[in-house]
Formats: sequence, C-alpha cells, structure tokens
Amino acid sequence: MNRPAQTPHPLLMVPTEGAGAAAATETGRMFERTDWAATPLGPVEHWPQSLRIAASICLNSRFPMFVWWGPSLVNIYNDAYVPILGKRHPQAFGRPALDSWSDIWDVLGPQVEAVMRHGRPTWNERVLLVMERNGFPEDTWFTWSYSPVHDDAGAIGGLFCACTEETGRVAAERERDRLVREAQDAAQTLQTWFDNAPGFIALLRGPDLVFEMVNQAYYQLVGHRQIEGLPVFQALPDLRHQGFEELLHQVYASGEPFTGRAVRLVVQKEPGGPLAERFVDLVYQPVRDASGQVVGIFAQGNDVTEQVKAVNALTEADRRKDEFLAMLAHELRNPLAPIAAAADLLTLGRMDEARVRHTSAIISRQVRHMTGLVDDLLDVSRVTRGLVELEQARVDAKRVVRDAGEQVRPLIEARRHRLSLHMPPEPVFVRGDHKRLVQVVGNLLNNAAKYTPEGGEIEVRLRTHDAQVELVVDDNGTGMTPELAQRAFELFAQAARSSDRSQGGLGIGLALVRSLVELHGGRVTAHSDGPGRGSRFTVCLPRLVEPPPAADAPGPALAAPAAQPLQVMVVDDNADAAQLLAMLVETLGHQVTVETNPLGALERARTLRPQLFLLDIGLPDMDGKELARRLRADPATAGARLVAITGYGQEHDRRGTLAAGFDAHFVKPVDVSQLARLLADTAGD
Repeated sequence: MNRPAQTPHPLLMVPTEGAGAAAATETGRMFERTDWAATPLGPVEHWPQSLRIAASICLNSRFPMFVWWGPSLVNIYNDAYVPILGKRHPQAFGRPALDSWSDIWDVLGPQVEAVMRHGRPTWNERVLLVMERNGFPEDTWFTWSYSPVHDDAGAIGGLFCACTEETGRVAAERERDRLVREAQDAAQTLQTWFDNAPGFIALLRGPDLVFEMVNQAYYQLVGHRQIEGLPVFQALPDLRHQGFEELLHQVYASGEPFTGRAVRLVVQKEPGGPLAERFVDLVYQPVRDASGQVVGIFAQGNDVTEQVKAVNALTEADRRKDEFLAMLAHELRNPLAPIAAAADLLTLGRMDEARVRHTSAIISRQVRHMTGLVDDLLDVSRVTRGLVELEQARVDAKRVVRDAGEQVRPLIEARRHRLSLHMPPEPVFVRGDHKRLVQVVGNLLNNAAKYTPEGGEIEVRLRTHDAQVELVVDDNGTGMTPELAQRAFELFAQAARSSDRSQGGLGIGLALVRSLVELHGGRVTAHSDGPGRGSRFTVCLPRLVEPPPAADAPGPALAAPAAQPLQVMVVDDNADAAQLLAMLVETLGHQVTVETNPLGALERARTLRPQLFLLDIGLPDMDGKELARRLRADPATAGARLVAITGYGQEHDRRGTLAAGFDAHFVKPVDVSQLARLLADTAGD
C-alpha cells in the first residue's frame, strides 16, 4: 500500500529551494510512495544504518546505481539507472532482482553469489549482456562492480552496484574499427589493383617529377630498380635524351595531357644490364589540387613491344611473300618459254629427226624442271601443315650422301665445281626416311652449287660425335650477311637474296631442309664469314646405334617389257593431255582408246573390255573415283587394272584413290619409266 508524502524522506536530498517540497526525482518519489513495511526489507526506520546510507547514496546520485538487499535481493535504483531497465521499470523497483533480470541471471547470479556469500567484490568491464529490455533481444555492453554492504551486525546484508552502459561506446568503436578496416581494405584493394594492373602506372609529384607510387608492371618495364622517392630522371638516367624530359615538363607546365602510340624507348631491363628497345602506348595525365594547380603527372600505359614486333614481322612476311610470288612467276615463265618455242617448231613440221629429238629433249627437261618447282611448293605446304609422314627405317647416312650427290651431279658438272666427300669407312646409321634425307642433302648441295661461282669448291664432311651424326656442307661461294644467315631457313627469306640470279629455283629449299631435319629429331644451322666468303650448313641428327640386320632384302627388279600388247583406255576431259598420254602408251606398244567423258567411257568399256584404265580424277559430271567404282561393279570391267592420273599426290589423296578401287596412283606429269613398268607388269599377268 502506497502512502503520499508531503515532505522529502530523510534519506532523500532536500531541494535547495523551497524546503518541504516533494522529492526531486522519479525514483525518489517512488521510494516515498512504497510501503516498505510490506516488503522483505520492513519499515525504513528499522533498516540497518548501512542500508540507509547505501540507499541514500544511490537515490541521490546522477550516476547509474542500485542496491540489492536481503536474501531476495530487493532492488532499489536511481533515475540514472531507469534507461538501463527499459520496460522493466517501474515494476522492478522494490522487487526481487531475479524477477527483473532472469534473462541474464546466468551471468549475474554467480557474481552475486560471490559477493553475498564470500564478500568478494567484482569488476566487470565491457561485458556483453544479451537482454530484452525494449521488447526485442539486443546486445548490450556494461561495466559494473558489485560491492558487499554489511548490516549492523557485521554480516553481509546486500550489495551496492555502480554501473555504466558501454553499448553506445562499443558500437561507436566497432563502427570506427569497421570504417578503419574498410578504409584499409579499400586501400589494400586499390593497392592490389594498382600493383596488378595489366599496364604500367606511376604517379609523379611536384615540378621535380618525383616517383610517389609505382606498380609492378612499371618496375618490370624499368628493370626492378629502386625508384620511389627519386626524381624520374635521377632514378632512370637511361631515359635521358630520348624526348621524355621535354615531354613531361611540357605536360606539367601546360596542364595538357599527352597520348602516345607505340612510342619507342631504350631502357635497362635489369639494374646494370644492357639497354633494350621497347615500344609503349602511354598517357601522361596532369594531376591538379583543389585550386586547380598542376601538382603532378599520372603516367599509365602498356608495353606493346611484342605487338609492334608482330606487326613488323607480318609486314616483312608480306613483303617476302610478294617477292616470292614475283620469283615464282619468273621461275615458271622460264621453262614455259622453251616449251612454247619447241611446240611452235614442232607445229611447223620442217625439222629433221635429229632436231625433233633435240626439241623433245628440251621439252622433257623443262617439264622436269617445272615438276621440280611444283614438287618443292607441295613439299613445303605439306611439311608446314604437318602432313608429311616419314617412312622410318634404319638408314646409312653415307648412302644418303652418295645418292644426293648423284642427283645433283649434273648441275655440279655443268658449273664445273669440284665436289669432295669425306666420310668414315664404317656405316653411319640414323633412323629416318631415306628419300627425305636424300632430299635434305640434295637441297643443301643444290644450294651450294647455285651460289658458288663456276669452278668452285664444295666439300661434304660426315662424322659422328657420340650420340650424334654431323653432316657439314661447305662452299666457297657468294656467302651471306649475318642477318641473312640468321633467317636463311625461314620461308621466303631467300627471295631477296636470289631475285637477280639466273640459276633458277624458288628459294624455298632451305625452309624445307629445316622442316624435314626437325621431323627427324635433328637441327640445322647456317654460318658465313660474310659476303663472298662462302657458306657452311651443318645438319645434326640422332645417331642410331644397333646391330645391323642379317641381310638386306634385295630391291625389286625392273619388269621386262610386255610381250603382248594391252587394250588400254585413257579417260581425261583435257583432250590434249589424253591424246599425248595415249600416244605415249601406243609408243610403248599397246592399243589405246581415248574418252573425254566418263559416261561415254562406261558405255564403250562394256564393248572393248580394256585390260587397263588410265583415269583422270577431275572429270566432269562424274569424278574419277566414282567412275572407278562403277567399273569395278560392272562384270565386263571388274577385273581390269585401274590407274589414277591426278595432280594431287599427298598421302591422303593416295589413300582415297585406293579406297575407290584403284590399283595405282600416278601424279601428273606421269613418270614414263614408272608407267612402262606398270604396263609391262600388267601385260605379264
């Protein structure tokens, strides 16, 4: 039961004005209205002096305080403590503490026990308490102390607590720490972005252009030298006298940015190292302060050296290609001129038999020359596209050298060169394709013969070094500049060197040599002491060390001429080509029928039943492969021998014709000796 009070309770402070006025605080008025006799504490007049003093200090203080007294810990608190209670106020006043603080009693209870039972004061600084004081759970932080209060008998009657809520301060500090972390993270992120930017970045401060910030790409550009804190041209003296000083000072003075594309600079790539040529795209952007004054320069850009080199290489390759195409046209016209003249002479019909034979020999020789040119082109194409399949076997390099020498001997003799071979007495084995290796050595000898003045010296040395076989071709010819020697094996590189020569050839032989040597697991190099001082080409191949086989199988003997003539049909939509091939077959003693249309060939073949067909592949309406399939399906021609005559000679072309039912594959122009052997074999069956 509450009782009204007209004058402040003796435990409460009396207002300075108007003595006899009511209590000045809300909790003071609650103290006066409370019927303490109805509580476990009893009438205030019976309270121990220590409780009266503690309650008076609490109620009259502006610092959050409370007193818990007695076994039930009756709660007395002041106005400063009311915000801490929240909705627990005013019910908590004069009530047992556990009724108000049950949600955090797991923290408070043990400390209360230590004070009330053992008299040990406590100190808690910024302790987290999760409480529901405003209708929702919230994290709060408090600093408080519990001090024991003794009764008149000296026993512990209660405790006194002075506390302060730290929630706002903790939240502010956490927010501060979060902002600091975010700022640090942002700075670290910016630094990471700065360091890992794909281009180079540098910040130059002041009129002396001092490096303030530099990223990793910039360090890579200038050779990882210590440059931060130094003026730019003191840190990088190798950039002086390249136009950058004037350019940077102009940007600083004018405030106008500068953009450069593929700007050339010569810089050290490592401290104390040699100078290297680089090309950069760059931007110099003025940095201004709040007043608009230029205070520095932000430099950024990219190292585009590789792109510039690639463009230059493409330009050079395009130039070489144009020179090569001009050379190709020149070289193809050369044999066409005598062929055309010989054809005109034969058309006039005014030559005796000796001149006819001589004219025919010219045509044959020039055709072989053109065939060699086309073969070189096809070989380069196949090798560079990885379409060459080596027929690997145990090969004696000595035999390769001899066979290559025989191939090139006519040219060597025609130019009156002296060719000397130096080879060990024992076999020198490598693993490879005999035909392709002969092609390698033949091209090197051919190259030496062409670029050595008449009556020159050509020397071939074959020797072994442990696991390697070394072949060296030396000449005392025109030689090469160091630049040409370095790129001698590049495709089209020879065109500039050979554009004014009269020996013939496309200048792609050395590119073919390198590709074939590398296919064999070897390497080839070129060297010359300079123009007019000869050239040296060195081929190194892996040496094959294994016991020789018991005996080499003998090669197949050439077939003897046929005793009986064959019935042969030639099918080619090019009438001239068909007629000339027919004349050649007739000259070899066989009967020939010519058809230029595949449908007509099918119809006529059922009647004539030829024993051998020479079929062009590129026929109209029906290609040679389909014609072969139909001939195989017809009982009248199923047993005939079918020979493909085509301009396509790659391995997959041969497989395609065999799959279509052909027995043989000849590449135009047809090799006469090869055709004669096939005819003889067919006649002998």
